[in-house]
Amino acid sequence: MSPRGEAADAVTVNPAPPGPLPSGNLAILPLLAAAAFATGCGMRLLDPLLPLVARDLHSSVAEVAVLITAFALPYGFCQVLLGPLGDRFGKLRVLTIGLVTYGLAMAACAMAGSLGQMIALRATTGAAGGAIIPLALAWIGDNVPYQERQATISRFMTGMVMAQLLTGPVSGSIGQAFGWRSVFLVTATVALLTAVAIAGTLGTRLWRGQPAKAGRFGFTRYAELLRRRPARLLLLTAFLDGLLLFGGAFPFIGSYLIQDFHLEPWQAGLVVAGFGLGALAYTRTARRLLDWLGEMRLMLAGGLLLSVALAALALAPVWPMVAVLQALIGLFFFGFHGVLQARSTEALPEARATAVSAFAMALFLGQGIGSIGFGVLLRHGGYSAGFLTAAILMAVLTLWARRVLPLPAAAANTG
Repeated sequence: MSPRGEAADAVTVNPAPPGPLPSGNLAILPLLAAAAFATGCGMRLLDPLLPLVARDLHSSVAEVAVLITAFALPYGFCQVLLGPLGDRFGKLRVLTIGLVTYGLAMAACAMAGSLGQMIALRATTGAAGGAIIPLALAWIGDNVPYQERQATISRFMTGMVMAQLLTGPVSGSIGQAFGWRSVFLVTATVALLTAVAIAGTLGTRLWRGQPAKAGRFGFTRYAELLRRRPARLLLLTAFLDGLLLFGGAFPFIGSYLIQDFHLEPWQAGLVVAGFGLGALAYTRTARRLLDWLGEMRLMLAGGLLLSVALAALALAPVWPMVAVLQALIGLFFFGFHGVLQARSTEALPEARATAVSAFAMALFLGQGIGSIGFGVLLRHGGYSAGFLTAAILMAVLTLWARRVLPLPAAAANTG
């Protein structure tokens, strides 16, 4: 339930809130979560495999590290195309085609004979993988009423959370036992089987329906999105979220454990995986938290508690405290970020895939700039200064977002 005071901040949107999710479509939700799992595996599977890949491709670890960027850059930049394609030709249709392309490119990665081939194939997996999570979120926005949407999104994101928890240790174990190429083949199999299951569940419904007429590939929708002040503010919030967290604090926690607490890399990896435990706890409790706090108070509590956790991280005297904080950070982060995700599905209801893809693009741009800024902080003040700065700015961002982000009319209409 939303707090009564939030209704006064509602934004007017044109379409009526969608009706309840048809029971026949419920089977798609775990399949979409499986697709998110396959995507998350692709993002993280190289983390423990870089030395093995470098050896087989006759390169150094520093040289093959570009394979991580080769996935991330196309994933982010292709959002500008994938969102309009989803709105024009059907979200699940484009998602399924992307998932098949992703799986085939993953399988091809296992056959790569040189670093150049591997870079090109990783770029293909990133571009195709970018169709999966944003279009699934947009489809949920089309089919789930707003008051149920964030809880449903949390169920969907279980797949991504499980990928964060399992990919590192499973990828390392399979790679050590059977070689790094087998990891790509396993991921490809998961993606392709999931695509077949989605197509089989939907049957002819996947291909029925006429393409929408919304300008050339729907690009005019981006201009419409940016003309809306609430949407601009949401994209700015997403950009700052990515800057402070995705590119700022989060990627450097493992290095912090290794350099300041002298943990081995595998030990640091296990501690960092604690984030996934907190995130998993959120997916299991999201509905109760929303009923108890309401959307705006959940965002406020999540953001401010995340700020406190980041400050405690900067001052932690021992690594077990960092391990506990990592789990709390995962929980608090999704309390804040989950609200933004739900809002992105209502930023432009008549072109949700475009809006969610713009949201993902804003996160990506913030991540790229944040990693540079955090690196500068590390050089001048060390990890403590970096995490404290992120904590302070995160508190400011949370309070600002609470003040400027209005509640969508779809939420206010539910009472």
